[in-house]
Amino acid sequence: MALANETMGSSFLHKTSLVSQSRLFQRGYLEKQFRPFGVVPMEKKRIVMNLRKAVNGPVAAISEDLVKAVPLAEKPVKFKVRAVVTIRNKNKEDIKETIVKNLDAFTDRIGQNVVLQLISTEIDPKTNTPKKSNEAVLKDWSKKTNLKVEKVNYIAEFLLTSDFGEPGAITITNKHQQEFFLETITIEQLASDPIHFPCNSWVQSRKDHPAKRIFFSNKSYLPGETPAGIKALREQELKDIRGDGKGERKLSDRVYDFDVYNDLGNPDKGIEFSRPRLGGEKIPYPRRCRTGRAPSDTDITAESRVEKPLPMYVPRDEQFEESKQTTFSLGRLKAVLYNLIPSLKASILSNKHDFHGFSDIDSLYSKGVLLKLGLQDKLLKKLPLPRVVSESSQGLLRYNTPKILSKDKFAWLRDDEFGRQAIAGVNPVNIERLKVFPPVSNLDPDVYGPQESALKEEHILGQLNGMTVQQALDEKKLFIVDYHDVYLPFIDRINALDGRKTYATRTIFFLTPLGTLKPIAIELSLPSTAPSSRSKRVVTPPVEATSNWIWQLAKAHVCSNDAGVHQLVNHWLRTHASLEPFILAAHRQLSAMHPIFKLLDPHMRYTMEINALARQSLINGEGVIESCFTPGRYCMEISAAAYKNFWRFDMEGLPADLIRRGMAEPDPTKPHGLKLLIEDYPYASDGLLIWDAIENWVKTYVTHYYPNANIIREDEELQTWYRESVNVGHADLRHETWWPQLNNSDDLVSILTTLIWLSSAQHAALNFGQYPYGGYVPNRPPLMRRLIPDENDPEYAIFLNDPQKYFLSALPSVLQATKFMAVVDTLSTHSPDEEYLGERQQPSIWTGDAEMVEAFYEFSAEIGRIEKEIDRRNSDGRLKNRCGAGVLAYELLAPSSEPGVTCRGVPNSVSI
Repeated sequence: MALANETMGSSFLHKTSLVSQSRLFQRGYLEKQFRPFGVVPMEKKRIVMNLRKAVNGPVAAISEDLVKAVPLAEKPVKFKVRAVVTIRNKNKEDIKETIVKNLDAFTDRIGQNVVLQLISTEIDPKTNTPKKSNEAVLKDWSKKTNLKVEKVNYIAEFLLTSDFGEPGAITITNKHQQEFFLETITIEQLASDPIHFPCNSWVQSRKDHPAKRIFFSNKSYLPGETPAGIKALREQELKDIRGDGKGERKLSDRVYDFDVYNDLGNPDKGIEFSRPRLGGEKIPYPRRCRTGRAPSDTDITAESRVEKPLPMYVPRDEQFEESKQTTFSLGRLKAVLYNLIPSLKASILSNKHDFHGFSDIDSLYSKGVLLKLGLQDKLLKKLPLPRVVSESSQGLLRYNTPKILSKDKFAWLRDDEFGRQAIAGVNPVNIERLKVFPPVSNLDPDVYGPQESALKEEHILGQLNGMTVQQALDEKKLFIVDYHDVYLPFIDRINALDGRKTYATRTIFFLTPLGTLKPIAIELSLPSTAPSSRSKRVVTPPVEATSNWIWQLAKAHVCSNDAGVHQLVNHWLRTHASLEPFILAAHRQLSAMHPIFKLLDPHMRYTMEINALARQSLINGEGVIESCFTPGRYCMEISAAAYKNFWRFDMEGLPADLIRRGMAEPDPTKPHGLKLLIEDYPYASDGLLIWDAIENWVKTYVTHYYPNANIIREDEELQTWYRESVNVGHADLRHETWWPQLNNSDDLVSILTTLIWLSSAQHAALNFGQYPYGGYVPNRPPLMRRLIPDENDPEYAIFLNDPQKYFLSALPSVLQATKFMAVVDTLSTHSPDEEYLGERQQPSIWTGDAEMVEAFYEFSAEIGRIEKEIDRRNSDGRLKNRCGAGVLAYELLAPSSEPGVTCRGVPNSVSI
């Protein structure tokens, strides 16, 4: 039975719960010092019975020698303990890996094995060094090598003395040729609970990485509290992770370091493939993970490219795990980028091929696109695209119907839906309360022309339900989505690109008595130097057929602006790119033993991997983002300009952001201490529930470890983490006065809550609705190819003759649309093993602190209550922005989700 459990990976160690143990034993039992392993005869029966009660599953086999009476003696008594080592098998192996695995099985029998050694938390007074066990090898590696199971448990036995103290660390030497994934180690003995070592890491071969790997138990220690026996190991592990900043990184490395974004272009292919360096005084930007690759041949400041499908470096443990489920999303994304898009290009001959009618767009969901694959046909069927590509032998690419069409096929045309999506769509974070009319630009008038808007009172007066403009401002009924200052500096360059045309837009909304938003005016701006009779143009809601088509085109240009800012600023910059410096610094400066590292760990999962893939294929020169969004080659420069001019970490938390945008006012009598100016603002009202839950959880956690401010100020690892995140990771903005201080628990709670909010709920709100809302291109065109003609333009007659054809010709081409749809479909997909807010790996042993385990379960229960409240709101007919005929429920912040494209679900981290 014991052997079966070891083999199949179902040892009792996965069935124990610190919470259940804390209830079985007296309060404080788990906090006692590690007891000697020797067992007094009269206690033998009681301890064995208690162990069985505490363990909710089969107890590991224990030899009789362990429970024989140990006579009380002055000399320490020697005895055996064992480690259960859980190793996760790779899901897929190539021929080379299989050969090496079998070679390792053979050489393991002759001493080339996996060696473990226990390190005590205590110092040996005789040698003044940490107490160490004998070296022990994993048993039966060769026998279990070819087991076709996900996890395999191995055993190692140690000979300890009763004065050894508590094991605080384990070192591992891998003498095999091949790496292995170490999930957990559990030390089992009689006189106390098992000691857990959550590892979740790849252990490299000694030939690649000669140094021993160090793993610590799940007990949390602030730096000043680190037991003497493992203090040096704590420092050594961090030194190894930081590296020396030299040389090119190998894929097997675990080194975390900073660099600028100088790898987005490929100047060696030609000047048109060159891109500016992002990061530095000239173009400020957050830092990314350093790879150490050599410079390109033609530009020493640009890093050489690693082109798909070769992998980009991220530290080994940041790479997606090797299992069928975890590679689901990444595998699909790579399949789209490496195989599907080239097939689309080959099948759709002209990049300028237009949709001839709306029925052509509808046919993408009903009939599909015939791919001319030839020899690729068999490959297509092997791609992990079960929801997109049909099984047809003809190679049909058929898309699922986006959610925006599911309840009302024509909802996207309506003004009320246009307004609703500003507060309940995929980009609900740009709307602001309008405080001054007309709105005023902050751009330099000497460079960009007059700051005044072309909007006049007469444009909106008739749309205000009898109010004057000043009354509407005073009663806080006017709102704006303003992209003027974001786009205007780039308009001339964008409009000079082939097949790209855009404006800098402003849209004014009026808050109706029903609590819905009504668009009442759109301003379309071109630079004052534009060869046009009017550089600023105002379009108002239509009164007849021609103005209806002009209005639809104006809304399409607003949506194109919105799609660009959403993707380049709110999504990529504010969640993906701005978080990476904090993640790098956390690994470099916070020990795995540090309680704050344990808190942040699930919220850092896979972010560096997906960001590296983005640099390779999404945000790079000629990548998906450039080819699918209006700004083209200037996409990342717009992102960088937003970082310099608009991004502020102290405003990234939800309450601060709502107050900054004028969407909420402080009010201590209201829930969350805020009064929403639009009561039915689904993103904000649901988001505040999640924000409060995260903040309360973080506050409980922080106050547990930091009962006073002095401990925070004296925590060298914590302070260094925050300093490095700011001064190195965000070096170009390090002198800004708005950076929060880190002097007390309130500061720390605010910083950590913001980071967890950004990585979980904020990213989910901005990401998982991309296909449901953007998969129908007319609803949110990612790019526009034609300006709106006025009566003096030669194109005006063409527009009048066939306005539908003109409208469709202004939207993305068939190739651009289908490429975009394939990518955002994949980016909107949840993996089957997604880890959602309120969940984490090894939930009962991630920390050795039973009180914090229980607090996390309480946080998880609160997330469950929030989900039920969101479901209730979506059924409340009074909330017109999320409930009504043909109205989509707002579920983007509903915490859980099924796999696939669901338009809901809040994962812990930025993982896709």
